[in-house]
Amino acid sequence: MRRVQSFGELTMPERFLVYFLLFLFGFIFIVPFVWMLSTSLKGEIGLFDIPPKWIPDPVQWTNYREAVTSFPFLKFTANTVFLSVVVMFGTIASSSLVAYAFAKLRWPGKHVWFVVMLSTIMLPAHVTMIPMFLIFKELRWIDTFLPLTVPAFFGSAFNIFLLRQFFLGIPKELSEAAKIDGCSHFGIFRIIFLPLSKPALATVAILTFMGTWNDFLHPLIYLNNPDKFTLALGLRSFMMQYNTRWNVMMAASVLVMLPTVILFFMFQRYFVEGIVLTGIKG
Repeated sequence: MRRVQSFGELTMPERFLVYFLLFLFGFIFIVPFVWMLSTSLKGEIGLFDIPPKWIPDPVQWTNYREAVTSFPFLKFTANTVFLSVVVMFGTIASSSLVAYAFAKLRWPGKHVWFVVMLSTIMLPAHVTMIPMFLIFKELRWIDTFLPLTVPAFFGSAFNIFLLRQFFLGIPKELSEAAKIDGCSHFGIFRIIFLPLSKPALATVAILTFMGTWNDFLHPLIYLNNPDKFTLALGLRSFMMQYNTRWNVMMAASVLVMLPTVILFFMFQRYFVEGIVLTGIKG
């Protein structure tokens, strides 16, 4: 089997090609964001100039004030933060416990149930959408936050798999030593595995928080009361109201997107480390 070369072993042309591809894909992904940011600071004139004017002149900071005051931004933000935090903690707690059971405990049918659990990843969410709605309707949970938060406390197949791969890389000698000292399985999980799994847990937390923050479909299905709307629903209502004022809409979009961008850059090191370590272990 051919050994994979590290970046330091590449020749100069190969390094140039790598840098060129990184710059090309980075440019492709950053241009829409720069256009959105530039449009959010423009006035009504010059939004669709060809060639586009990337630096606004003059800068219209009032677009952000108008975006915040045109719809209940703070209320929607509070609802979104509440849902994102609850779902994040529920997913971490449930997925980490199940991942520990699959990685370190011995029980009948463990491998069979692990395959069954992985098979649910291949099941599209749209297939279960109607059955889940009917279940929540019978439970009288429609137009509440319960359908958006309670399922998080039953684990996520992808996150369970990710954490299991990380737990498999933790030496079993640590848990055996703790067991000799009289520590229970939950104590081993809490004292040894959780502190050593911060990169993987941070990865799950970031992915879950960003997914919940940007989720539009599930709040659209289960929430009817405007007082319980999230930012995604509020932004959609805002776009329907200001469908011709692109500068104000882009300002609102930047405000909605900004927390997830800040969160990612704050914990980028843990995110990359968690992805790399879970990919090479187990």
